[in-house]
Amino acid sequence: MHQNGAQPQGSQPMSLAVVHSRALVGLTGHPVSVEVHLANGLPSFTLVGLADLEVKEARERVRSALQNSGLEFPHNKRITVNLAPADLPKESGRYDLAIAVGILAASGAIDADRLQHYEFAGELSLSGALRPVRGALAASMDLHQRGQHVRQVLPPGSAEDAALVPDAEVYRASHLMDVVQHFAPQAASAEPDAAPSQWQRMPAQNRPPEAPGADMADVKGQTASKRVLEIAACGGHNLLMLGAPGAGKSMLAQRFAGLLPALSVAEALENAAVHSLVGAFDARSWGQRTTMAPHHTASAVALVGGGSPPRPGAISLAHCGVLFLDELPEFPRSALEALREPLETGQISIARAAQQATFPARFQLIAAMNPCPCGFRGSRQRACRCSPDQVSRYQARISGPLLDRIDLHLEVNPLPADELLTAPAGESTAAIRERVTAARARSLQRQGMLNQQLQGQALDAHCQAEPAALQLLQTAAAQLAWSARGIHRSLRVARSIADLAQSETISPAHVAEAVQYRRALLGTSGM
Repeated sequence: MHQNGAQPQGSQPMSLAVVHSRALVGLTGHPVSVEVHLANGLPSFTLVGLADLEVKEARERVRSALQNSGLEFPHNKRITVNLAPADLPKESGRYDLAIAVGILAASGAIDADRLQHYEFAGELSLSGALRPVRGALAASMDLHQRGQHVRQVLPPGSAEDAALVPDAEVYRASHLMDVVQHFAPQAASAEPDAAPSQWQRMPAQNRPPEAPGADMADVKGQTASKRVLEIAACGGHNLLMLGAPGAGKSMLAQRFAGLLPALSVAEALENAAVHSLVGAFDARSWGQRTTMAPHHTASAVALVGGGSPPRPGAISLAHCGVLFLDELPEFPRSALEALREPLETGQISIARAAQQATFPARFQLIAAMNPCPCGFRGSRQRACRCSPDQVSRYQARISGPLLDRIDLHLEVNPLPADELLTAPAGESTAAIRERVTAARARSLQRQGMLNQQLQGQALDAHCQAEPAALQLLQTAAAQLAWSARGIHRSLRVARSIADLAQSETISPAHVAEAVQYRRALLGTSGM
């Protein structure tokens, strides 16, 4: 770790220290060795190892932080810092703390032998205070998945996030001096009570109580729409809602996440890790389903991710949650077409010349759109002003292959004014979620996955459809000219309807209900 070996006669003394840190490529952590070499010679501070501009600026931050903390900076030494491996790109200011600790270890200010089982990450201010870094939770989760036990030293705001991972050993330091005092040579024999109060091992973090969200009871009427949302929540099915402005599409979509069962610890960690990569993780929402609702002007990169280095997009931030796309035809065509692969695979791979990153993207798509450009086609409120050609062009903005991947198509009709004002409150979110949770438990016990994920032989083995139900499905598929994907998706929806009915087999009634939820709402019978 720290080498101050005897030098040949006539040579100049030099010292070497190695401090450990970690680089993130997507959600994968790669160990980085921060090697610091101090030697006599022309004073300089050189940083090598495929570091980007943010990392190279660490030289000035580290120099000022050491001086303003009352520590000695080796001005009369030739300082060389190597971030190994040299072919791994490094970005952000996460290596500031490791570089500063390496310089102090190489100069003998701290005990280098005690650094072996620690990893350091943190950005230094000019005063020596530590600032949080992106991806601390992702790095901690990666260590946990690999079965590696490492003591992590992190700033406030990052240490709390990393401590959410089970069995993680995380230490919080608010200032560079907290680290120096803990690893100073005299601190090795000090009593535990003598450690500075700013140096603290983070206790295991508990999931906060779920914050109350918008309740489905606020939605009056719309019994058929709520039924379809319950089926979608039961099987993890994607849903497209079509209706006039003000019919209640957005109101229903904003309450959909509340129908889903609570996240498991593994699912909550995956979602939180993705959010930590972009600095968007909020501990108050830990363990809660995320609803991402990007604006329809969002680009393909904003939706699916991209950039250099690769960053996750809205579909990954919605992992294990809901992606709500309002005004679906208004999204750029390239952005919508980029959704096709993640809808099937549950992940997105972003390839760049320098590196490739894979992000999880198993989200539930809830989309909404108007039936025509003016929005009132088929409405009793106002007359539609759109010509058939305008309607056709508007609906054609959504490709057939994308529509084919949406399991449920729902027409949302506005309530008459008298019913809207006098109708009682609807069924609560908690009551619907209880039925959804029980139905999901049945499907998971039977097949180990949601119905929407059934493929190939698993679909044939677990659907258990009655002969009359299969015959009805074949007849409907032939009349509506469905693709093979459309047939299988209707079968999965029928399986979810059967689970809600606590039926072991799929009956003709379940198939008949599933077929009506996949009608050609947009005039494209090939769906």
